[in-house]
Amino acid sequence: MVIDTSNCYPHLSGRIEAVEDGVVESVYTPELLGRPVVKAWNAALAETQRTKGVPAGPPGRIAIPVAGDSGEAKRVAMRLVDDTGFDPYDAGALADSWRWQPMGPAYCTELTLEELPAALAAADRVKDAAVRDSMAERFAALGADPTLEDAVEMNRAAHR
Repeated sequence: MVIDTSNCYPHLSGRIEAVEDGVVESVYTPELLGRPVVKAWNAALAETQRTKGVPAGPPGRIAIPVAGDSGEAKRVAMRLVDDTGFDPYDAGALADSWRWQPMGPAYCTELTLEELPAALAAADRVKDAAVRDSMAERFAALGADPTLEDAVEMNRAAHR
């Protein structure tokens, strides 16, 4: 099993024909690798992962969506998410993982387990791709030294 923590950014990784043709990037990856893949941690910024993980129990714990086509592999990934200080959220099959791709409403917005389902449901592949493609402009507007809070707020504001 592979836990894929990455995101597809066409301007960085280049054009992937299958993804451009509508195949969900997380579905393409296991085909490419020939191994089961679970998608996790890619909806949280590195600094969020480094500084905001807390033991289970307190209100406001940040949730991490997890998707996979193997129930056992997904359970392993969800235990690991919990162990790293975040609430795992079963977000379905790999084909559903587009719902928290870059600049969607659930992408790097530090949502709780109660907030995450609505953000995933609000995802729109066309709109989210347009927001993603304006990301460089959005980051430039934050100034020279944006904080983690600035980046999270920018991502949240993109969907208000």
